[in-house]
Amino acid sequence: MIKKDSRPYNLLIIEDNPGDFTLIEDYVLEYIVFPNIVHASSFLEAKTIIGLKSSPKFDLVMLDLSLPDGDGTSLIAEIMGICQECPIIVLTGYTDFEFSVKSLAMGVSDYLLKDELTASTLYKSIIYNIERKKTQSELEESQKRYSNLFHLSPDPTWVYDVASKKFLDVNEAAVCEYGFTHEEFMSMTIDILTPEYHAEVELTPSLPCLDDIDKPQQKEIYRHRKKNGGVIYVENQTSEILFHGKPAQIMVAHDITERIKYINAIERQNQRFSEISWIQSHVVRAPIARLMGLIDLIKHPASDEQLKSELLGYILESAHELDDIVREITLKTEEIDLNNDED
Repeated sequence: MIKKDSRPYNLLIIEDNPGDFTLIEDYVLEYIVFPNIVHASSFLEAKTIIGLKSSPKFDLVMLDLSLPDGDGTSLIAEIMGICQECPIIVLTGYTDFEFSVKSLAMGVSDYLLKDELTASTLYKSIIYNIERKKTQSELEESQKRYSNLFHLSPDPTWVYDVASKKFLDVNEAAVCEYGFTHEEFMSMTIDILTPEYHAEVELTPSLPCLDDIDKPQQKEIYRHRKKNGGVIYVENQTSEILFHGKPAQIMVAHDITERIKYINAIERQNQRFSEISWIQSHVVRAPIARLMGLIDLIKHPASDEQLKSELLGYILESAHELDDIVREITLKTEEIDLNNDED
C-alpha cells in the first residue's frame, strides 16, 4: 500500500486535453492526499490565474507544450516569464532529444514524456523539483546576502585569486579609499598595495564566508600605498573561500593609521619622559650636591669674608646651571603633544 504524502501542495496544470489532465490528476492523487490542483487549458488562462490576487502561490507548474495559443520554445519562454518563482515540469508527447535538452537549458526543471509517465515518476519529479528549487532559492538568497555584505561594507574589501594574486572583485569602499577604479583593480595584483610588510601574522577564529568554507582567519598589518602615493596602515583580515568554484581569498582592510600614529606618539612621549627622568636623576643631582657642599663651607667658622665671596660666586654658577637644566626639562615637557605629534 502506498504511503501518501500529506503535505499541502499548490499545483498548476496547464493542459488543453481533458483526458490527459484527468490522467495527470489521478497520478498526483495516488501519492498526495490533498493537493490543491488548479487547471488551465490555455496559456492566456494560465496567465490570468497566476495574475489573480486570490490565486495561491504555486509550488510547481506542469506544462503541456502544445496549447491552442502557444507551443514549443516560445511557450516555454512565455511561461518562464510569468512563473519565475516556481519550478516548471514539461509534460509532452515530443520525443525529440535535442528539444528536451534545449528546454532544460531555457530553465525548465524537468522534461517528461506522457507515454512514459507513471504515478511514481511524476510524484518523484514533483518532489525533487520543488526541493531543488527551494535549495536554489536559499543559495541565491545566501549569495545575495554575501553580495550585500561585500559591496555595502564600509571597509575596503576585495577577493583575489590565490595563485595569481589578481583581484577578482572589489567593493565600492576600496575604490573610494585607494583611488583606483574598479577596472584598474581588475588589471592589478594585490602586491601593488603592499610595498612594505609591517607586522607578524596573528591567527584568529574564522568568520562566516562565501560557500561556508570554515578556515582560520588571519590578521596582518601592512602599509598600503594608494593611487595618489599616500600610505596608510591597515589591518588585513583574510579568509579562504571558493569564488565561482575556484580557491580565493577574501580580504577586509581596516584602516588603523590613526591608531598607529597614536601608538608612535605614545612611544615618543615615553622616550621624552625617560629623558626627563634621566636628567632629573643624574644631571640635576650634580649642581644640587655642589650647592649643598658650598653652603656647608660658608657656614664653617673658619671661612673668612674673601672665601665666602668666592663660595657665593660658585653658588651663583651652580644656580645658573640648575636654571638651565630646568629650562631644558620645561622645553622637553612642552614638546609632548599627542594631538599634534607627527610620525
